[in-house]
Amino acid sequence: MRDRARSRARPASAAVDRWPLPALALWVVAWAGFVALRVGLQRPVAEAFGIPALLALVWALRRGTTPMRRMVMALGFPLSWVLAAGMVPLPPAWVWAVLLALALAMYPWRTWRDAPLYPTPPGALDGLREAVWLPPVARVLDAGCGAGDGLRALERAYPDARLDGVERSWPFAWLARLRAPVGARVWRGDMWTLDWSGYDLVYLFQRPETMPRAAEKAARELRPGAWLVSLEFDVPGWTPTVCWHCPDGRPVWAYRAPFDRVSVSPTAPCPD
Repeated sequence: MRDRARSRARPASAAVDRWPLPALALWVVAWAGFVALRVGLQRPVAEAFGIPALLALVWALRRGTTPMRRMVMALGFPLSWVLAAGMVPLPPAWVWAVLLALALAMYPWRTWRDAPLYPTPPGALDGLREAVWLPPVARVLDAGCGAGDGLRALERAYPDARLDGVERSWPFAWLARLRAPVGARVWRGDMWTLDWSGYDLVYLFQRPETMPRAAEKAARELRPGAWLVSLEFDVPGWTPTVCWHCPDGRPVWAYRAPFDRVSVSPTAPCPD
């Protein structure tokens, strides 16, 4: 029975995150429901609006994978309805064009499957060196460094390390260069195509959906003895070499190559 269950289990790495398609589909369905109730069945506006909005909220709460996604899914239809109904004055078209250009610059299309801006809190990695030892002048990569907060926290934990940061968004990459510790290198690029094989430690602060992909890349590229370190989110099915709590209580999951992978069982909770 156990063998058959394992054969049917879908590996975590096979899961495909198709965000933002679930939100777009929910908004379309909610609008279709409004049109059907208001135009087709001639129901009052309050009823035609309220039923789809309520159902969208319930669906978002059940299907949204993160708090931010649940909020986006639930509010998409009501906000668009309010704007379409003219209840809020709309700004000129050029304002929308500027906002769209800024949003695409900060979050290019390909980054939508990665984490949004998750700044590493100051001092979050203080004491990590005692849990995850690195040789002097080790090479450390902050993969998806955002505005540079992770690089600053890594510099506090490993002051003698050679720090690199890579970020796809050019505004955040530019800001990270300004804020990075002295000597750190930051460039605009794709963390998924960058070769990790030359690093002693790769640091991530992503989200649960991207951890299986990061784990696959680490397993392919990190040499024996190198570390994959993730703030808050673990790798499903992997046994951590070290599970450490940062000063604010959040877990830091550290995996040392070659990695201990379990085919089905999820990782045990980080002990207190």
